[in-house]
Amino acid sequence: MQNTFLVIIEILGTLAFAISGIRLASAKRFDWFGAYVVGLITAIGGGTLRDVLLDLPPFWMLNWSYMAVTGVALLLVIVFGRYLIRMQNTFFIFDTIGLALFVVVGIEKTLAEHYPFWVAIIMGTITGAAGGVMRDILINEVPLIFRRDIYAMACAVGGLVYWIGWLCGWQVYILEILTAATVIGIRLAAVQYHWGLPVLKGEMDVDGGPKS
Repeated sequence: MQNTFLVIIEILGTLAFAISGIRLASAKRFDWFGAYVVGLITAIGGGTLRDVLLDLPPFWMLNWSYMAVTGVALLLVIVFGRYLIRMQNTFFIFDTIGLALFVVVGIEKTLAEHYPFWVAIIMGTITGAAGGVMRDILINEVPLIFRRDIYAMACAVGGLVYWIGWLCGWQVYILEILTAATVIGIRLAAVQYHWGLPVLKGEMDVDGGPKS
Protein backbone atom coordinates (compact mmCIF):
# COMPACT_ATOMS: atom_id res chain seq x y z
CA MET A 1 0.00 0.00 0.00
CA GLN A 2 2.78 2.40 0.98
CA ASN A 3 4.80 1.62 -2.17
CA THR A 4 1.71 2.22 -4.30
CA PHE A 5 1.08 5.57 -2.63
CA LEU A 6 4.71 6.57 -3.18
CA VAL A 7 4.43 5.71 -6.88
CA ILE A 8 1.28 7.84 -7.14
CA ILE A 9 3.10 10.76 -5.51
CA GLU A 10 6.00 10.32 -7.92
CA ILE A 11 3.70 10.23 -10.96
CA LEU A 12 1.86 13.36 -9.81
CA GLY A 13 5.16 15.09 -9.14
CA THR A 14 6.41 14.09 -12.58
CA LEU A 15 3.29 15.51 -14.22
CA ALA A 16 3.51 18.77 -12.27
CA PHE A 17 7.21 19.29 -12.92
CA ALA A 18 6.89 18.34 -16.60
CA ILE A 19 4.09 20.87 -17.09
CA SER A 20 6.18 23.57 -15.40
CA GLY A 21 9.15 22.83 -17.66
CA ILE A 22 7.07 22.62 -20.84
CA ARG A 23 5.25 25.82 -19.90
CA LEU A 24 8.56 27.70 -19.68
CA ALA A 25 9.79 26.09 -22.90
CA SER A 26 6.66 27.30 -24.68
CA ALA A 27 7.36 30.84 -23.46
CA LYS A 28 10.79 30.51 -25.11
CA ARG A 29 9.04 29.25 -28.30
CA PHE A 30 10.67 25.80 -28.31
CA ASP A 31 9.29 23.26 -30.75
CA TRP A 32 7.33 20.25 -29.46
CA PHE A 33 10.35 17.99 -29.19
CA GLY A 34 12.44 20.62 -27.44
CA ALA A 35 9.61 21.34 -25.02
CA TYR A 36 9.25 17.61 -24.31
CA VAL A 37 12.98 17.34 -23.54
CA VAL A 38 12.83 20.31 -21.18
CA GLY A 39 9.77 18.85 -19.44
CA LEU A 40 11.40 15.43 -19.14
CA ILE A 41 14.65 16.81 -17.73
CA THR A 42 12.67 18.91 -15.25
CA ALA A 43 10.74 15.85 -14.13
CA ILE A 44 13.52 13.25 -13.92
CA GLY A 45 16.66 15.33 -13.41
CA GLY A 46 16.57 15.53 -9.63
CA GLY A 47 15.60 11.89 -9.16
CA THR A 48 18.31 10.75 -11.56
CA LEU A 49 20.99 12.65 -9.65
CA ARG A 50 19.65 11.22 -6.39
CA ASP A 51 19.77 7.64 -7.68
CA VAL A 52 23.30 8.07 -9.05
CA LEU A 53 24.48 9.39 -5.68
CA LEU A 54 22.76 6.50 -3.90
CA ASP A 55 24.33 4.02 -6.33
CA LEU A 56 20.95 2.93 -7.69
CA PRO A 57 19.75 2.50 -11.28
CA PRO A 58 17.92 5.70 -12.34
CA PHE A 59 14.25 5.20 -11.59
CA TRP A 60 12.99 6.13 -15.06
CA MET A 61 15.07 3.32 -16.62
CA LEU A 62 12.98 0.80 -14.70
CA ASN A 63 9.55 2.17 -15.64
CA TRP A 64 8.55 3.76 -18.93
CA SER A 65 5.57 5.55 -17.37
CA TYR A 66 7.58 8.66 -16.47
CA MET A 67 8.31 9.34 -20.14
CA ALA A 68 4.66 8.71 -20.95
CA VAL A 69 3.53 11.11 -18.21
CA THR A 70 5.79 13.77 -19.70
CA GLY A 71 4.08 13.15 -23.04
CA VAL A 72 0.71 13.67 -21.35
CA ALA A 73 2.03 16.93 -19.88
CA LEU A 74 3.08 18.08 -23.35
CA LEU A 75 -0.36 17.20 -24.72
CA LEU A 76 -2.04 19.17 -21.93
CA VAL A 77 0.07 22.23 -22.66
CA ILE A 78 -0.61 21.93 -26.40
CA VAL A 79 -4.37 21.57 -25.94
CA PHE A 80 -4.80 24.07 -23.10
CA GLY A 81 -1.80 26.24 -23.94
CA ARG A 82 -3.68 29.52 -24.36
CA TYR A 83 -5.50 29.04 -21.09
CA LEU A 84 -2.28 28.14 -19.26
CA ILE A 85 -0.46 31.14 -20.71
CA ARG A 86 -3.22 33.46 -19.51
CA MET A 87 -2.75 32.05 -16.00
CA GLN A 88 0.25 34.08 -14.90
CA ASN A 89 0.95 31.82 -11.92
CA THR A 90 0.77 28.53 -13.85
CA PHE A 91 4.49 27.89 -13.72
CA PHE A 92 4.73 28.71 -10.03
CA ILE A 93 1.78 26.48 -9.11
CA PHE A 94 2.98 23.38 -10.94
CA ASP A 95 6.61 23.92 -10.00
CA THR A 96 5.69 24.22 -6.32
CA ILE A 97 3.54 21.08 -6.39
CA GLY A 98 6.28 19.11 -8.12
CA LEU A 99 8.87 20.42 -5.68
CA ALA A 100 6.83 19.38 -2.64
CA LEU A 101 5.97 15.91 -3.90
CA PHE A 102 9.50 15.11 -5.02
CA VAL A 103 10.95 16.09 -1.64
CA VAL A 104 8.77 13.37 -0.09
CA VAL A 105 9.83 10.84 -2.72
CA GLY A 106 13.52 11.65 -2.27
CA ILE A 107 13.39 11.31 1.50
CA GLU A 108 11.52 8.01 1.50
CA LYS A 109 13.64 6.39 -1.21
CA THR A 110 16.80 7.34 0.67
CA LEU A 111 15.49 5.98 3.96
CA ALA A 112 14.51 2.77 2.18
CA GLU A 113 18.21 2.33 1.36
CA HIS A 114 19.00 2.66 5.08
CA TYR A 115 20.89 5.94 4.88
CA PRO A 116 20.83 8.28 7.90
CA PHE A 117 18.23 11.02 8.07
CA TRP A 118 20.60 13.87 7.30
CA VAL A 119 21.39 12.18 3.99
CA ALA A 120 17.66 11.71 3.35
CA ILE A 121 17.05 15.44 3.82
CA ILE A 122 19.84 16.29 1.37
CA MET A 123 18.53 13.76 -1.16
CA GLY A 124 15.00 15.07 -0.75
CA THR A 125 16.27 18.56 -1.51
CA ILE A 126 18.23 17.33 -4.53
CA THR A 127 15.23 15.37 -5.82
CA GLY A 128 13.05 18.45 -5.58
CA ALA A 129 15.42 21.19 -6.70
CA ALA A 130 17.96 19.71 -9.13
CA GLY A 131 15.49 19.17 -11.98
CA GLY A 132 14.57 22.85 -11.85
CA VAL A 133 18.24 23.81 -12.04
CA MET A 134 18.70 21.67 -15.15
CA ARG A 135 15.52 23.14 -16.68
CA ASP A 136 16.66 26.71 -16.14
CA ILE A 137 20.09 25.98 -17.63
CA LEU A 138 18.47 24.43 -20.72
CA ILE A 139 16.28 27.50 -21.30
CA ASN A 140 19.15 29.90 -20.55
CA GLU A 141 17.81 31.32 -17.29
CA VAL A 142 19.55 31.86 -13.96
CA PRO A 143 18.35 28.88 -11.86
CA LEU A 144 15.78 29.73 -9.20
CA ILE A 145 17.97 28.07 -6.58
CA PHE A 146 20.61 30.76 -7.12
CA ARG A 147 18.21 33.68 -6.86
CA ARG A 148 16.47 35.21 -3.86
CA ASP A 149 13.54 32.80 -4.19
CA ILE A 150 13.00 30.45 -1.25
CA TYR A 151 13.39 27.21 -3.19
CA ALA A 152 15.90 24.64 -1.96
CA MET A 153 15.53 26.02 1.56
CA ALA A 154 11.83 25.12 1.46
CA CYS A 155 12.83 21.53 0.60
CA ALA A 156 15.28 21.37 3.49
CA VAL A 157 12.70 22.68 5.97
CA GLY A 158 10.18 20.15 4.67
CA GLY A 159 12.77 17.44 5.29
CA LEU A 160 13.25 18.63 8.86
CA VAL A 161 9.48 18.47 9.40
CA TYR A 162 9.50 14.86 8.16
CA TRP A 163 12.35 14.02 10.52
CA ILE A 164 10.67 15.62 13.55
CA GLY A 165 7.41 13.82 12.80
CA TRP A 166 9.30 10.55 12.39
CA LEU A 167 10.94 11.04 15.79
CA CYS A 168 7.47 11.60 17.25
CA GLY A 169 6.30 8.28 15.80
CA TRP A 170 3.69 9.70 13.41
CA GLN A 171 2.23 7.61 10.61
CA VAL A 172 4.06 7.79 7.28
CA TYR A 173 1.12 9.21 5.35
CA ILE A 174 0.84 12.04 7.90
CA LEU A 175 4.55 12.76 7.48
CA GLU A 176 4.11 12.86 3.69
CA ILE A 177 1.21 15.28 3.87
CA LEU A 178 2.90 17.54 6.42
CA THR A 179 6.18 17.59 4.48
CA ALA A 180 4.52 18.47 1.18
CA ALA A 181 2.29 21.05 2.88
CA THR A 182 5.33 22.64 4.54
CA VAL A 183 7.18 23.03 1.24
CA ILE A 184 4.11 24.45 -0.49
CA GLY A 185 3.31 26.73 2.44
CA ILE A 186 6.82 28.17 2.58
CA ARG A 187 6.86 28.81 -1.17
CA LEU A 188 3.46 30.52 -1.06
CA ALA A 189 4.37 32.59 1.98
CA ALA A 190 7.70 33.59 0.42
CA VAL A 191 5.89 34.99 -2.61
CA GLN A 192 3.09 36.58 -0.61
CA TYR A 193 5.37 38.31 1.89
CA HIS A 194 8.42 38.75 -0.37
CA TRP A 195 10.68 36.56 1.72
CA GLY A 196 14.14 35.91 0.37
CA LEU A 197 17.58 34.91 1.51
CA PRO A 198 20.18 37.68 1.84
CA VAL A 199 22.04 38.44 -1.38
CA LEU A 200 25.83 38.15 -1.30
CA LYS A 201 27.06 41.56 -2.40
CA GLY A 202 30.47 42.43 -3.75
CA GLU A 203 32.01 45.68 -4.87
CA MET A 204 31.55 46.17 -8.62
CA ASP A 205 32.81 48.85 -10.92
CA VAL A 206 30.58 50.73 -13.37
CA ASP A 207 31.28 48.15 -16.11
CA GLY A 208 29.96 45.31 -13.97
CA GLY A 209 33.34 43.77 -13.24
CA PRO A 210 34.92 43.37 -9.81
CA LYS A 211 36.98 46.23 -8.50
CA SER A 212 40.68 45.62 -8.31
